[in-house]
Parts: sequence; C-alpha cells; structure tokens
Amino acid sequence: MFRRIESLAPSPDERPVVFQFEGEPVQAIEGQMLATALMASGVTVFRSTPVSGAQRGPLCLMGVCFECLVEIDGRPNQQACMVAVRAGMQVRRQAGARS
Repeated sequence: MFRRIESLAPSPDERPVVFQFEGEPVQAIEGQMLATALMASGVTVFRSTPVSGAQRGPLCLMGVCFECLVEIDGRPNQQACMVAVRAGMQVRRQAGARS
C-alpha cells in the first residue's frame, strides 16, 4: 500500500485539511497532490473505463496517462495527480468516458 514515509511526516508549518471523497472525509496536507492524498488513505480505484467498466487508478503521477481522472466539485475530467488538495473539496470517482 502507498503510504507517507515517516521521516517525511508533516512539519509544523504544514496545515492538515479535510476533503470529501465519495462522501467520506479524508485527511491530507494542504497543497498535497490529490492523487497521493487518496492513495495514502487507501483509495486505489479512481475511475472506470467507458467500454468494459474496468477499474483504473493512478499510473504515471505526472499528468500523462489520464488514469486518475476524477470529478472535483462537480467538474469531471480532473487529473487527480495535477490538482492540489484544498479544504472542503468534494471528490467523486469518474465513471465512463471523458466528455
């Protein structure tokens, strides 16, 4: 499982925040990339494919593969690896094709 390295634990100047994923609260560090925050909380499936419905999760973590697409605050097709976490954001898995 993906987890934060203990020696890289939050420093005193890092602010913890809470956002929602599929209606459940998730704790993260403000400014952390959404994909890494979700993976650290145990989420491995971010979307499903349009044809077979196969589950997909982050692959490259640098914005190339589009496997980490999620819906953020009602906006679909957001790359979780390219979006920084902020308090109160509402995140949902994306089902099917990008529009």
